[in-house]
Amino acid sequence: MAATLPLALTMGEPAGIGAEITLKAWQATRGGRPFVLLDDAARVESTAQSLGLSVPVRRVRDAVEAVDAFRNALPVLDRPLRHPATPGRPDPANAPSVLESIREAVALTRSGQTAAVVTNPIHKAVLMGAGFRHPGHTEFLGELCGLTEPPVMMLASPGLRVVPVTIHEPLAAAIAGLTTAKIVRAGRIAAQSLARDLGIARPRIAVAGLNPHAGEEDRLGTEDRAIVAPAVAALKADGIAAEGPFPADTMFAPHARARYDLALCLYHDQALIPLKALDFAHGVDVTLGLPIVRTSPDHGTAFEIAGHGKADPTSLIAALELAAAMDTRRRAAA
Repeated sequence: MAATLPLALTMGEPAGIGAEITLKAWQATRGGRPFVLLDDAARVESTAQSLGLSVPVRRVRDAVEAVDAFRNALPVLDRPLRHPATPGRPDPANAPSVLESIREAVALTRSGQTAAVVTNPIHKAVLMGAGFRHPGHTEFLGELCGLTEPPVMMLASPGLRVVPVTIHEPLAAAIAGLTTAKIVRAGRIAAQSLARDLGIARPRIAVAGLNPHAGEEDRLGTEDRAIVAPAVAALKADGIAAEGPFPADTMFAPHARARYDLALCLYHDQALIPLKALDFAHGVDVTLGLPIVRTSPDHGTAFEIAGHGKADPTSLIAALELAAAMDTRRRAAA
């Protein structure tokens, strides 16, 4: 039974491209690992019809029924919206439904009814207008899973994996709050996750410098010597294959990427810009440090193309495939 558990896929922002990429992902993966969508079934059906996508939608009662239905139809746990959704026009009235979809997906996975959580893109400004107090998915998922410290975000593509030590905060605040302990914590969680979930027995971690040229021997700032280098030493003392700090302007070149399995970066854009520039389509957001597997596409709601049939499902497909692979590896090791 455990091997056939479906993935739980959340609705995401109803005015965005979530329903479209979900329909297209089902078309592309219907012979693979089943997933069940927590969404307004009527809205999903309407989206399929308006975009000319030949995808039958089946309302299901539970995960078991979803597995049975998946090959022939997109299984949906029907969760009607409070207000009709218009592509490209987010409605704060639907924010509670978006959040409840995430809560339910996490609850289903923690209770063993689904195998992993895959989240469609949300629009944080809309959610915050309705009282959402978290900077993003990552922090919200940590709270739902009962963590006392926030989990770690990893962006992964076939050619690069990155972890930002600081995530959803202004750059000035991220730099001011950067500590050796934060870097060490992120590195430890990343190393453990790469070994457990991706089968990399001894992950090689390259740690980025904070300042240009990694401080250039203190001429361009002292943080790399005072904060980053001690973190690298601490990770090495733990037996982790960590090196650095490296100048961030050269560590993402092809010859440099060949020497490590993950780049540990110090702030959001230092990590996400190179990954998205190199392979935006196949990027996957992975939350490390949770008791469950969670992945997501690495893009947003794309309001400007919602409802036009132009949305590319590649990142969602990659997120579904990676979630399934991580779950399989965890179960095999249990």
